[in-house]
Amino acid sequence: MNTIQKKIWVLASVVLAIMVAIWLTLTFYNQKMQTQYNDILQRYLQMNEVTSASQEIVADLNRYLMIPTDGNKAQLEESRERLLTVQSTVYDLRNVENELTLTNYSHLIDSFIETVDRSVMFQEQEEAESALAEFAEATSISMYISEMTLTIFDTELKTYERFYRGIIDQSTELEKLGFWLLLLITACLLLFTYLFSISITRPVQQLTKAANELAKGHFDQPIKVDSNDEISFLAKTFDHMRGNINTLILEIQKKAQLERELQESKLLLQESQLRNLQNQINPHFLFNTLNTLSKKAYLDGAEETSDLLVSVAGLLRYNLKRMDRAVSLYEEVYVLQQYMDIQKARYSDRLQFHAEIEESSLGFQIPGLTLQPLIENAVIHAIEPEEDGGQIWFRIQEVEDEIWIEIADDGQGMDEEKQRQLLEQAVVSKEGHSTGIGFSNVLKRLQLFYGRENLVEIDSGIGKGTKITLKLPKVKGAQNHGQTSHSG
Repeated sequence: MNTIQKKIWVLASVVLAIMVAIWLTLTFYNQKMQTQYNDILQRYLQMNEVTSASQEIVADLNRYLMIPTDGNKAQLEESRERLLTVQSTVYDLRNVENELTLTNYSHLIDSFIETVDRSVMFQEQEEAESALAEFAEATSISMYISEMTLTIFDTELKTYERFYRGIIDQSTELEKLGFWLLLLITACLLLFTYLFSISITRPVQQLTKAANELAKGHFDQPIKVDSNDEISFLAKTFDHMRGNINTLILEIQKKAQLERELQESKLLLQESQLRNLQNQINPHFLFNTLNTLSKKAYLDGAEETSDLLVSVAGLLRYNLKRMDRAVSLYEEVYVLQQYMDIQKARYSDRLQFHAEIEESSLGFQIPGLTLQPLIENAVIHAIEPEEDGGQIWFRIQEVEDEIWIEIADDGQGMDEEKQRQLLEQAVVSKEGHSTGIGFSNVLKRLQLFYGRENLVEIDSGIGKGTKITLKLPKVKGAQNHGQTSHSG
């Protein structure tokens, strides 16, 4: 993993390497130019030293001839050795263009030294006139050496003129090279610095954006950071924390949903118990009274009235005892028929009831008092308001692994908004129900019993009647009944 500290060190190393490269390049070219200048200057200094040494020998020889002492002779000898040394170095400066000139120049120096040696020899032999003549000759040769040195200087200047101009041009080109090199290096450094800053700021921006999303409550969006340094490790840790928080929130929501359903179940149970208490006005007295009236009507020959009283008594007993537990479809259909017998006696020819039931489906379980409230809705909204009454269709059939129960009427129907409110349980209406149980209560108890939603469909329209379809899973036995009773 590349750490931010490592990236900074890489940046510093690159900058340092570029600076060292610039310094080495400039130093190399500067040293090369300085060496060339030194070589040229050395040529001039060495040839000028020949002139200076020859003139010094002439002065020392004159002193020796005037005062022939050992000290003056030693001084002359020292100047002579100096000239010989300079002569050897000057000869090393020869090239193709000045080789002949420097050879003659060297021979002239040899002649000068021989003339000086002869003057000394004549002086030692006490031949003063010969010594002075050689001295005059040596003086003349020294002057000629000086003139020839100037001639060589002039030749050298002409020979190296292009070289000097080349050095000047090279210096100018070096300045241009330095300028463009500086621009190139500056651009490279800016680009590298930009990329380096992006590699640090972009992950930070991504992490900041993710933090803002978390602050808005969006815990379901994963945190992704394109980096391979400490920020990436921080992002992974942050994302792990987000996942834990999201899991915790989902668990809290799930628990809240369960608690809400449990509370609703308790409220439904309390409501049912309250309705039972309201309806249980001395039930035994009502049962006994209805049974007595039924027997009396039978003895009086009013068999239809007797059957009607028996249906009312059975319906009352079922409503009071079956509210809080599951029953079979057979029991629900049986009590539904008793209810319809009562309603037919009430509405006579105004109510037409059509039933189509598959006998094989009557053994499955269903919450108690599910069908009667739905049929009663149809009676209240489709039969009562119409002067000519209406029709109600009731059908039970098996469709794959479900039981479909359809209740339809030819009443005025309802609009889509009312349908939506009923399915969302936004409308709680119990007015007119003999059981005190409305559509929303039935829908909620079905959801609690089967543990799922989308059990009920409504197909209706203004002036087109209403059809309610229950699509219920097939449930047998008493296990679900026990759980349903416990949950309310």
